[in-house]
Amino acid sequence: MTTFLVFLGTLFGFMALGLPLAFVLLICAIFMMLSLGQSDIMVIAQNMVSGMNNFTLMAIPFFMLAGEIMDRGGLSLRIVRFAKVVVGRIRGGLGYTAILATIVFSGLSGSAVADAAALGAILIPLMIKSGYRKSRSIAFIAAGAIVAPMIPPSIPMIVMGTSTGLSVTKLFMSGLIPGLIVCLGLMAAWFFVVRIDGYDDCETFTWEESVAIMKDSFPALMMPILIVGGIRFGIFTATEAGAFAVVYALLVCMFYYKEFSYKDVGQVLISAAISTSTTMFIVAGATAASIYFTLAQVPAAIAGALGGLIGQPILLLLLINVFLLCMGMVMDCTPNILVFAPVLFPVIQKAGIDPYYFACLMNFNLCLGLITPPVGVVLYVAMDASREGEPARLGAVIRDLAPFIGVEIVCLFLMIFVPQLIQVPLKWLT
Repeated sequence: MTTFLVFLGTLFGFMALGLPLAFVLLICAIFMMLSLGQSDIMVIAQNMVSGMNNFTLMAIPFFMLAGEIMDRGGLSLRIVRFAKVVVGRIRGGLGYTAILATIVFSGLSGSAVADAAALGAILIPLMIKSGYRKSRSIAFIAAGAIVAPMIPPSIPMIVMGTSTGLSVTKLFMSGLIPGLIVCLGLMAAWFFVVRIDGYDDCETFTWEESVAIMKDSFPALMMPILIVGGIRFGIFTATEAGAFAVVYALLVCMFYYKEFSYKDVGQVLISAAISTSTTMFIVAGATAASIYFTLAQVPAAIAGALGGLIGQPILLLLLINVFLLCMGMVMDCTPNILVFAPVLFPVIQKAGIDPYYFACLMNFNLCLGLITPPVGVVLYVAMDASREGEPARLGAVIRDLAPFIGVEIVCLFLMIFVPQLIQVPLKWLT
């Protein structure tokens, strides 16, 4: 446990100094190596390379590239227009549009940051023009965006699969129904918020307009169906699904919508490369640190510390989830998975808890950290998505976020106490 305490001390200490997370994880690995009486720095370099040398991880750059193409090529806008046709006529229709668009877009990108950036840039200005408070609009878009890593394909679930050895396809399917449950919970919260805030916006379309928008949106709507369906029925793996997403997005945006040209390819590749390199550097650093967890027998020590709760799985899950909620507030989703999944999974399996059920809970829990300060990446991306008018104050956004994050925490604990919400659909889907 000394090594684990060294890790936590160096992690929080160097994060407080403002160092990039990938460098912090590498420093943690060096301190843990020294605490174990070792001094061969080449071991860290070798583990960094081996941690990134994984076929499944190739899905990450593919989905990031597909997301960049979709954003630049007009797919995001078509998804929003389709959602407005379906739910725009309801009071507070733009909020319901945001959630419906999130569900569709989640099946394309697998990234909460991409969801918040793409949909926020379109919907937040529309919501402000319709009379919504800017802080409320940002809060709702951010709360909805964290559903993206739950609904397949999911980049955090790809990382989860590589760090635990679980089937990525089953991990994908484990989050589909819980993701939809969270969306229903957000819609229910929005129903009351609309009436409390006094919003009454709605938008109607003629039959001809609706048909034209539906026809224009059809290629964009087919993409998540093809990706999720292909993974579900074993037509392609998660990595192959990412490659398919890139090719499909490229063909549709270039030859059907004609909003993406050869001139855009260079900028899109550079942007996707920057996003991918950031993620993969974190993967490398976390892999190097996790090796010393294993050498120091940290999983066994934690299992021993939690030994009294092995026979009480609900209490064990509650304790672990409270810990993960706290960690999610100070560290991003991907490094949390890389660091703590190899440590926690042996413990929950010893308690007889289904690892795919726990993976879904862990993923959802850590996604909540994406919208909670001080790290809240998705919250800041949503705030940055609309640059029009006066900038929103963080305090106001957090206040307006409270009812939505409250609903999401209720959904999390509902899934802890009613595991059938995850396990029963998972059996059917796989």
